[in-house]
Amino acid sequence: MSAPQFDASSDPGNLSRAGDASQNAASGYRNRPFLGITFLCCQIYGRIYQNSDATAYVGHCPRCAKQVQVKIGPGGSSTRFFSAG
Repeated sequence: MSAPQFDASSDPGNLSRAGDASQNAASGYRNRPFLGITFLCCQIYGRIYQNSDATAYVGHCPRCAKQVQVKIGPGGSSTRFFSAG
């Protein structure tokens, strides 16, 4: 069994995962809002997804697991790609 690969494509629902449960989980991401983040800590791109309360985008660096949170509020930004330290 090979290790999972990070996929920065435009459709995260196409992730190659083994098992029916994993496929069902991947399909849940199809319409989930996300932000693209360049994690400056490791110079790597990743995505963070909107939480279930729709109050913030949350996630972590795919390499070192440093957490990042971007709050959602009035007067926000229409930008979809950011850098985080």
